[in-house]
Amino acid sequence: MTDLTRPAPAGVDVEIYRSVADLEAAVGRELGPTEWLTMEQSRMNGFADTTEDHQWIHVDPERAARGPFGATVAHGFLTLSLIPYFVNALRRIEGVRMGVNYGLDKVRFPAPVRAGDRIRARTTMIRLDQIGDDAVQLVTRTTVEVEGSDKPACVADLVSRYYFAP
Repeated sequence: MTDLTRPAPAGVDVEIYRSVADLEAAVGRELGPTEWLTMEQSRMNGFADTTEDHQWIHVDPERAARGPFGATVAHGFLTLSLIPYFVNALRRIEGVRMGVNYGLDKVRFPAPVRAGDRIRARTTMIRLDQIGDDAVQLVTRTTVEVEGSDKPACVADLVSRYYFAP
């Protein structure tokens, strides 16, 4: 059996689910927020290198200071890619032999994340469907907040599949 997460940071309560029944009982309940994470320019540069997306709004602080956001901003997909990190800080699903990312139902980026901003997340399991004798499909809505902003940086419905040990 597999534990699909890392330990949560100090001060964050982690929900532990050991069965399909535990997951069913948690649908609709919000978890979080996580601890704050600072969006460093070095993380943004590394993501630009990995994805070959070196648009100036992400990697050129001088030019970006004169641009529409007043600073460099994180790629939307960088913010999105941090969702598993945030979700794993809030919950642990035990007793599974495998878990996979199956896709996304909806993703929006309502507000930018500027270099130096602090972000955190809240998450809610919004749907759970049985897809086999030992598997479920779970849709988790995660909202990534930017400290001091009225709008979230990202709202995404992540679809995951979990295969429980027989």
